[in-house]
Amino acid sequence: MNRKTLVLPAVIGLLAPVLAACGGSGNGGGSDDAIVVGTTDRFAASKEAPAPLDPAYAYDVGTWNVLRQTLQTLMTLPDGGGDPQPEAAQRCGFSDSGNERYACTLREGLKFANGQPITADDVKFSVERALRIQADSGVFALLSNIDTIETKGDREVIFHLKTSDATFPFKLSTPVAGIVNPDDYDENKLRDGFAVDGSGPYTLKAEVKNDELVNAVFTKNPDYKGHLKVKNEKVELRSFDSADAMGTALDKGDISVMTRTMTPAQIRKLQNAKSTSIDLIEQPGLEIRYLGFNTNDPSVKSKAVRQAMAQVINRGELVSDVYGTGAEPLYSMVPTTVTGHANSFFNKYGEPDTAKAKVLLSEANVTTPVKLTLHYTDDHYGPATKEEFELLKKQLNDSGLFEVAVKGETWATYQPNERRGKYEVYGMGWFPDFPDADNYLAPFLDKNNTIGSPYANPEIRNALIPESRRQADRLTASRSIEEIQNIVAEDVPMLPLWQGKQYIAARNDVTGAERTLNSTSSLQLWELGRGAGS
Repeated sequence: MNRKTLVLPAVIGLLAPVLAACGGSGNGGGSDDAIVVGTTDRFAASKEAPAPLDPAYAYDVGTWNVLRQTLQTLMTLPDGGGDPQPEAAQRCGFSDSGNERYACTLREGLKFANGQPITADDVKFSVERALRIQADSGVFALLSNIDTIETKGDREVIFHLKTSDATFPFKLSTPVAGIVNPDDYDENKLRDGFAVDGSGPYTLKAEVKNDELVNAVFTKNPDYKGHLKVKNEKVELRSFDSADAMGTALDKGDISVMTRTMTPAQIRKLQNAKSTSIDLIEQPGLEIRYLGFNTNDPSVKSKAVRQAMAQVINRGELVSDVYGTGAEPLYSMVPTTVTGHANSFFNKYGEPDTAKAKVLLSEANVTTPVKLTLHYTDDHYGPATKEEFELLKKQLNDSGLFEVAVKGETWATYQPNERRGKYEVYGMGWFPDFPDADNYLAPFLDKNNTIGSPYANPEIRNALIPESRRQADRLTASRSIEEIQNIVAEDVPMLPLWQGKQYIAARNDVTGAERTLNSTSSLQLWELGRGAGS
């Protein structure tokens, strides 16, 4: 039969139709009939990263998906995108004309899951803790524009900012601003392991094997008070070693929902299947992939080398051969559907052209072939990443201008090595902290940037980023945003590759799957429920 088409508003467009797919007959049961959700995200504690779920450290989409279920933030993003709205706060807003003083009043009766009341001092403690620790993940930089925090009584907290920042309400919706209990979190050091305690819609029980979180059991928090409506009693987030293993579990009914990251082959199979036991939901996505450069490394220190790579790489071939309909070429760090996007790389380099790349290198007196290694993580962005980097290698080597090798590493090793500048060229993905163009530029170009890039452009840092943040109207901010993109296309500290779509697959006895991923690829497990198969 034909499944009904779901059309729901999103920050960047409309949901695509729900497509019928194949499946078995299980019910996705977990402990106490929890709704079981599969993911290939890995959650590992290591010597380099002993505190993967501490909000003062965590800074990737997987760990944030755990924290968003368990911690409350003052603000939250609405389901379909748009401006943040109060969550732990009853109300928030700028109290001056210059967007430098932001005041929030907490909801009455807020409690941590252990029953302790939440006060404004707890909010102050939580935010100041992240700023004090300054974890090497760089997540604290989201809050680094805070100058001082003032509290008035038990419910009012006031943030005094160093400079104007119209995006600050978005930043208060991110897990680094999550409210934690001073009894559970040391003010000066990270909390090792996988324990998380907060006041969010769920409490967490972590099942750990060999220093990895393999199953996160979320149980509805009866003391939760906030904007969100929780539509289930329990959800399990189960981590799989591979997308194939996750797909098999969905077919057998061992899980009810499959999230990131599915393979392109799985997506095609689900799109073309005729059975109606499983629905594949396609949504517009704000995920991007890019190459980053250590601009201090001798192999890519010359701007001409980076420009030549931008001139040679064929994004169209990369997308069609590896990702199919699940992605589209991207010519800016800002996705095409975000206000302020400009096709800066296409405007400068046009179609792939080896002859133009050769001229760039020759004029800069660069000896060819340029030898370098492209590094990537082989267990974090999905199994297609290896194929993607093999094709990038082929494109660059076929030009005769480069002699490229590729090397994959596990995320637990890859992430700290990248931040320490050990790779000359490295592949990264970015899921936005919030859906604004600023969040695709400042995290990579500002001081204390999240990738540890040595690239520093004074015009971007001292003029254009502050100028864009003064504009509450983000259309007005587009001039500064577009100029930043043009400078990035000229200097190539990063090289955008593609923008992806979002997919979620769910058995048809589960409701709310179409609302389980928001515009920033964040899981909203509270939207899931049980219902009769339709």
